[in-house]
Amino acid sequence: MSRFWKIALIVVAVIVVGAVGFRLLHKPATEDGAQAQGGGQHKGQGQDQGQDKDAAPVPVTVEHVVKQDVPVYLTALGTVQALNTVTVNPQVSGELLAINFKEGQEVKKGELLAQIDPRSFQATYDQAAAKQQQDEALLATAQSTLKRNDALVAKGYVAQLDMDTFRNNVTNLTATVTADKASVRAAKVNLDYTRIISPIDGVAGIRNVDPGNVVTTTTALVTLTQIHPIYVMFNLPEQNLEMVRKAAAVGNALEVLALDRADAHTIADDGQLNVVDNQIDTTTGTFKLRSVFANGDSALWPGQFVNVRLKVHTVSGGLVIPGQAVQRGPDGDYVYLVQQDQTVKMQPVKVAGEVGDSHVMIGSGLALNDPVVTEGQFRLKPGSKVKALKPGEVPTAPTAAEVEQAKKKAQQTGGGRRGG
Repeated sequence: MSRFWKIALIVVAVIVVGAVGFRLLHKPATEDGAQAQGGGQHKGQGQDQGQDKDAAPVPVTVEHVVKQDVPVYLTALGTVQALNTVTVNPQVSGELLAINFKEGQEVKKGELLAQIDPRSFQATYDQAAAKQQQDEALLATAQSTLKRNDALVAKGYVAQLDMDTFRNNVTNLTATVTADKASVRAAKVNLDYTRIISPIDGVAGIRNVDPGNVVTTTTALVTLTQIHPIYVMFNLPEQNLEMVRKAAAVGNALEVLALDRADAHTIADDGQLNVVDNQIDTTTGTFKLRSVFANGDSALWPGQFVNVRLKVHTVSGGLVIPGQAVQRGPDGDYVYLVQQDQTVKMQPVKVAGEVGDSHVMIGSGLALNDPVVTEGQFRLKPGSKVKALKPGEVPTAPTAAEVEQAKKKAQQTGGGRRGG
């Protein structure tokens, strides 16, 4: 290589090195601005974290875990069923003269419900009674004749053949009188059937026939339903059968409650388990149960749908908290547990069952007297500082000095951000 080319290469190398050095020593303003902006962002984030630590405590309602005896219930949808249901049909045919009940009223057993024209049945009864009296008179005559001639047989004044006739006549008339008495009783029964009486204590439904119509033995006059006491029928899954049978085998009748369809209030709480059916329905995998309620206030009505709670046993010393304290998360149920430093943490729990309408029993996750948040959870996150309030307690309003101090702090925080 000639001397000229060597000098040229050295000059090019010096120029390249100089250009790189100049680039490193003089960065573009845009990069500096970006770095400055990034530094401002980091600084702002630090300020936000500091503000979270210095934030005012969140007022929340706190209640402690308590211990109490908790009844365990099995729940099901039940149907109210009348103790007895009777469709009243006339036993004889005739004109319906009168109806002696009001639709919807309660009637007593033996009370007159309606009256059928009795005249033809009274005539039949009178005829049967007269025929009985006639035959009784003939029987008395035959018996007297037999008695008179019986004393003359030994003296030879009456033939033995005649005595046999006298005896047979008495026997025949005796049977006739017996048949007459049966006819009188039958006529009396039909006459009594013209008075339609209530066979049970119950509530009268809507009548199907008006007075003046001719009714027969196939005419449905009215339907009576007995509602004191009353049944509630319900089904439970077959896996509960052993639990129910063991509880019933103890000897005490199992308590049953009937609630409205929305579980808002109890309709009747005096029910008792009456019967457990003797087979499981293979199509539904359930078994049928029947409970009986006194229903003194007529709160339960035939055909009504109710929610049933069957008490099977009682848990002694269960841990109970308000149901509103339990929150649903992606990993299951949890509560906000207040710690000693007045911060909260998410505590997973397992709910073992309901206690009344507003509380639940905790199976695991909490201990006796643990403080849990029952109101205000939507403003919390793990680590939030809280101000514990009693149920029904309202946080005190801030004083003027506290308001002014908060304003100054907000202004100082805002100025720091702008300066950064």
